[in-house]
Amino acid sequence: MDIYFLGTGAGMPTTRRNVSGIALRLYEERGSFWMFDCGEGTQHQVLQSPLKLGKCEFIFITHLHGDHLFGLPGLLSSRAYQGGVSPLTVFGPAGLHRFIHTVFELSETHLPYELHIQEIESGVIWEDEQFIITTLPLDHRVPSFGYRIQEKEKPGRLDLKLLKEKELPPGPLYGQLKRGQDVILSNGERIQASSVIGKPIPGKSVAILGDTRPCENAVTLAKDVDILVHEATFMEDKRENANEFGHSTARQAAQTAVSGGAKKLALTHFSSRYNDERMEELLQEARDVFENTVLADEHAIVTTS
Repeated sequence: MDIYFLGTGAGMPTTRRNVSGIALRLYEERGSFWMFDCGEGTQHQVLQSPLKLGKCEFIFITHLHGDHLFGLPGLLSSRAYQGGVSPLTVFGPAGLHRFIHTVFELSETHLPYELHIQEIESGVIWEDEQFIITTLPLDHRVPSFGYRIQEKEKPGRLDLKLLKEKELPPGPLYGQLKRGQDVILSNGERIQASSVIGKPIPGKSVAILGDTRPCENAVTLAKDVDILVHEATFMEDKRENANEFGHSTARQAAQTAVSGGAKKLALTHFSSRYNDERMEELLQEARDVFENTVLADEHAIVTTS
């Protein structure tokens, strides 16, 4: 599990940064990736990346501002040309269904794959045997949500040394034990699965937030996550601007990471007023509060390790 940034700018694209787009790569876990937000030009960013839209399983929209949404119709209509024929679900706030269907109706766009649109509310919005996805509303000028992606506990590792001592050869019986099922040997001895499996392995977790002022729900979503992705539109000297437009400063993002006990903070959604030199100042502002902070950049990868 890692995060691939497609766009890290705020408001509008520039020659330096595209607008919001994030891919959560789950190749080892599921052989797919999940996309979070899809601003204008996101499919161009995908074309310049190792991502293949055919492997996109879900898309999550945090809010309906254009810099997080305007690339969605084009990307959905182009997906099939990149091998995307499997069903796709798009999650997002109320109004998302009307937006997508209005664009497709007026442009006479017809998708050759099954598209599901799920408008979200607080709480668990999706779950299977591997993952659980929770969303909570944030504090922005329009309804904006944050997503928490929690991988479930994985079974502990087999004690191979002990199994070798019991002269149990590798094969189907190992799988049986891994599934928690006891095994009876040819001599009648019963090997209890619980005696040869280590402690469960905790799953990884990531929180990806939409645009927001500092708020309690952001802290809740960030609790103990391996990576918190948080906007940092401004620095502290523009704190009033941040509050007026429903955004956060780098320092405020770092304070959320501290309050939530996050392990790593990835800052994104930067105002175009900041050149590369000032971005280093923005990073330091956050690191003064939360040391394990990184700046997201176009086509950068942030890992959970």
